[in-house]
Amino acid sequence: MELTQIRLIVSDFHAAFRFYRDVLGLKPQASSDAGPYAKFSLPNGTAAIALHDRADLAQVLPQLTATNEGGERALIVLKVDDVDATFAQLRQRGAHVEKEPGDRWGSLRVAYLRDPEGNLIELQQWLAQR
Repeated sequence: MELTQIRLIVSDFHAAFRFYRDVLGLKPQASSDAGPYAKFSLPNGTAAIALHDRADLAQVLPQLTATNEGGERALIVLKVDDVDATFAQLRQRGAHVEKEPGDRWGSLRVAYLRDPEGNLIELQQWLAQR
């Protein structure tokens, strides 16, 4: 397992993008503030801060509200070699399942869990390009 990013779930994607790019001076991997997703490299290159538009993520996790009221503000993204196997192991160990594994954007396989405090965790596996 490898920490790849802390992803912030934002309601105003454009404002958040400009803040991380222009105020903090982080370099986006893509220079567009169009969203719904952006990843900013950190100087040490080991992990990243990412932004995800709340309304877009709510399409994958309908339990999230499309507005900020009472909704998630962040999630932890962990890269794994095999989402399905890791998900099954963690479920057996008592992890709270939020969403079963599924493909996203054609290049990722993801699953969602929660820790005992209710924090959202995404398990992520990069798929071979088809």
